Amino acid sequence: MIRPKIPVNPLPTGLVIPLDQPTAAVEPHSPVTAPACDCHHAPVQPTSRVQLPAVRLTPAGLVATVAGGAGLVLVVGAVLVSMLLAVAITGASVAVCAVVLRSLLNGQHHR
Repeated sequence: MIRPKIPVNPLPTGLVIPLDQPTAAVEPHSPVTAPACDCHHAPVQPTSRVQLPAVRLTPAGLVATVAGGAGLVLVVGAVLVSMLLAVAITGASVAVCAVVLRSLLNGQHHR
């Protein structure tokens, strides 16, 4: 139950071989044989895979991609730093307010 199940990976040959072999022999429920077919089928032609062309970047396209990626990193970094700065400023202002309120409340007890 705790052991992870490894998925069955199909091989390029089309055969599917499970990586984890069962320990007990598996017997079929009923011996069923397929009826013989006496019709004449045309032979199946193997289909060739259509290979898509690789993406080729021109030097200008490569420069534009790098510049866009660098710009995206800078924008995301600026947003994250500004959020961190907003949290820091809020924390500092709450701390200052707490100190001022404490001093005001302590000053009333001494009178």
